[in-house]
Amino acid sequence: MKKDKMKNWTRIITAISGVALIAVIFIPIWRIDLDAPQYPEGLRMLIHSNKLAGDVQIINGLNHYIGMKTLRAEDFIEFTVLPYIIGFFALLFMLVAIIGNRKLLYTLFVLFLSFGVLSMIDFWRWEYDYGHNLNPDAAIIVPGMAYQPPLIGYKQLLNFAAFSMPDIGGWIFIAVGLLILITTFVEIRAGVLLKKSAYKINTIAILFISLLFFTSCQAQPKSIKIGVDQCHFCKMTVSDARFPSEILTQKGKVYIFDDIHCMLGFLKENSTIKKNVKDFYLSDYSGTHNLVKAEESYLYKSEELRSPMGGNIATFANKDSMNAIAEVFPGEAVSWNDLTN
Repeated sequence: MKKDKMKNWTRIITAISGVALIAVIFIPIWRIDLDAPQYPEGLRMLIHSNKLAGDVQIINGLNHYIGMKTLRAEDFIEFTVLPYIIGFFALLFMLVAIIGNRKLLYTLFVLFLSFGVLSMIDFWRWEYDYGHNLNPDAAIIVPGMAYQPPLIGYKQLLNFAAFSMPDIGGWIFIAVGLLILITTFVEIRAGVLLKKSAYKINTIAILFISLLFFTSCQAQPKSIKIGVDQCHFCKMTVSDARFPSEILTQKGKVYIFDDIHCMLGFLKENSTIKKNVKDFYLSDYSGTHNLVKAEESYLYKSEELRSPMGGNIATFANKDSMNAIAEVFPGEAVSWNDLTN
């Protein structure tokens, strides 16, 4: 019946999603990056639908010392069936687009959502097993220590910083999931209420969901807890809310410092991290000490400011606040570029 027919544009989006899923079979879906001082270029493991790639041999060599199992693609049944499951969904998306039936779209949405949830549960189970089921005769044993990588995001494992995140194929999966969510919502609305106002509501919903999705994926700075957080460089507890600073990397990792002096020292010793910085944040000396981007701030150096580690540099969100302090403490204005070059 006509009332059960999908809109033309939702059918087109569904078809495009099916074609995109075919590409996922041939490109990496997930990746795990490992950063450590002894590997300045970092190590990376790429997870495809049917194999493992990247620095797998090096990672296996390191894992052997701490008792973790050797990673081999043939040990995972998932690598045998996953390409077929992805292919099945690709064909199903295109079939739904051709038939154009809303009920089939709703069924596809439930199946694809279930597949995504079960995949993440299976991935977590795999990570848990490899991080906890350790060889008791390993060369290095740290009592009570487990090495389970993060499901998504960042985690410190001994001297390695582990980052787990989607690769190109994973982002395609997420985009397809978002698109079928939107098309399903639109078709449900269209099936219940066929009025002009429905189009406006759907448009707002699409924009809101898209904004929510992309906002959640962006790396964000972290609020510094005075008296709790520790400086990443000098290991002292952050005790003065007027002077902390923070580095936010492209991968979302946050490094906290109790003084600009410590941040600069850390950057000098870790040039590889400097290349991957997304933003530098400094605490506003005045007001509520909110974090402000270093490139947008005003800096004032005075020996009488007496910051925790002797940097003696205060940060201000506006020039008027800096000028007010300059009238009290003799010193000079400095620029962020001068400090970091």
